[in-house]
Amino acid sequence: MENPEFEELQERAADAVVGEGLESVYVGLVHHGGEQEYYFGNDVEENEELQEMTVSQLAMLLRVLADRSDATADEIADLAAEHADQMQLQ
Repeated sequence: MENPEFEELQERAADAVVGEGLESVYVGLVHHGGEQEYYFGNDVEENEELQEMTVSQLAMLLRVLADRSDATADEIADLAAEHADQMQLQ
């Protein structure tokens, strides 16, 4: 494993997902072979609440990716939007 902290991060994330009081969950997995999985769910009823949760999830992910790469948040967002248009989700 290239990043020795990755296993600890996986464990912390798994513990958080099964924690109490969650209203929104997104987990995106990319495997070594390139296959992708995602799990996205919200415990909200109204469309406006769903949009707010979705925007919060996307913003958190975007901020983390920008902070950990040599790209700006806008560059990451542009690339992600292009990729999302090309994705064939099942």
